[in-house]
Amino acid sequence: MLELYTDRLKIRSLQRADWQVFLSIHQDLELNQFVRRPESIQAISDKFEARLLPWLFDSGDWLTLTIEEIDTGNIIGFTGLYASNVDLGHAEVGYMLSQAGQGQGYATESLAAVIDWASLSHQVHKFIGLCATENRASVRVLEKCGFQLEGVLRHNYRIDDRWIDDCCFGLLTHERAL
Repeated sequence: MLELYTDRLKIRSLQRADWQVFLSIHQDLELNQFVRRPESIQAISDKFEARLLPWLFDSGDWLTLTIEEIDTGNIIGFTGLYASNVDLGHAEVGYMLSQAGQGQGYATESLAAVIDWASLSHQVHKFIGLCATENRASVRVLEKCGFQLEGVLRHNYRIDDRWIDDCCFGLLTHERAL
């Protein structure tokens, strides 16, 4: 089991006991407004089951890690990454926090820990972060972690009848804040 620690957080491997929080976050309309239309319970369950399996960096699968407050033990969200291009050493990062976990710097803190771990454990050369241009909070998390805007992917995906533009951010491993 993977466990990373910051001053306030424990970031650990996903466990079966995390199901209710995983489901709640994936069904929350407000949290998903820039990500996806909430999926069916079955689709969310399938995703959860797949992410419980042992993870390998070069598998092309997402590593999903649970974010817990150390003081309370409350699960406040999830973070992780996947190797988007193993040969080039690229990894895409992601995070989604419950509404109760937002606005306290937890996304930035947990993402920085994941970046440091992946840099040392998997020799990632470049981290990539994608987020909707309208998702100002997510843009700020990436910027605070040292990511630089590399471009905008116009009409990159669609939620219902609304096209979403994505900001494409990059962080070279040697540029990360130490």
